[in-house]
Amino acid sequence: MRKPILAGNWKMYKTGGEGVEFAKGLKDRVAGITDREIVVCPPFTGLVSVSAAIAGTNIKLGAQNMGWEEEGAFTGEVSAKMLKETGCTYVIIGHSERRQYFSETDETVNKRMRKALASGIIPIVCVGETLKQREEGATFAVVEAQVKKGLDGIGANEIAGLVIAYEPVWAIGTGKTASPRQAEEVHKFIRETIAAMSADASGKVRILYGGSIKPENIAELMKCENIDRGLVRGASLKADSFASIIRYDG
Repeated sequence: MRKPILAGNWKMYKTGGEGVEFAKGLKDRVAGITDREIVVCPPFTGLVSVSAAIAGTNIKLGAQNMGWEEEGAFTGEVSAKMLKETGCTYVIIGHSERRQYFSETDETVNKRMRKALASGIIPIVCVGETLKQREEGATFAVVEAQVKKGLDGIGANEIAGLVIAYEPVWAIGTGKTASPRQAEEVHKFIRETIAAMSADASGKVRILYGGSIKPENIAELMKCENIDRGLVRGASLKADSFASIIRYDG
């Protein structure tokens, strides 16, 4: 039985103080929930203060990116040991915005993932196709390449323990919407792609939906067999809406 996970990606929102206030509101709303994992991913500047605010609760801390080197002359990068010092147990890697705006590639995703795993941090690795790729019928080819290149050289036991998030990039900010059927179709394909590497890992790896998850559509998405909850975007910025998504138990 795969344990569901709800991770909130705050992107470039919330100062440290705002993050603390959010955490205070969220922890009361989700207290006592133990059958699913809850993760918040603030900007780097909020990690320390948010970590202190959620200490001793059922909420875990994640970062939005990390470098693949231990240390060195890498201006602007944050290392795995720096993240661990703040209390991070998760890290988002290869988000579509990192790929689009900051030249992230499947190769650099793989480097970051390997370093995270070696450091005891669980990667939430993002994959997904653009609108152009979807319209050209390249969805499965793109996602398969991202999964295979991202997981290159990573053992079956490690694959089983990491998290994959499917982002339908074509449905983000385009006015188009990914239906639950479309989301499940790609999630199923991702699981089948991993099964070709390891049947055991395929049954254990958690695959999240990284599209637009809201209290209004969580019920339809959670009916899908291969969706193990979500990497939540805008709805994770408000304690009420994020708690509603977390608490959904249909």
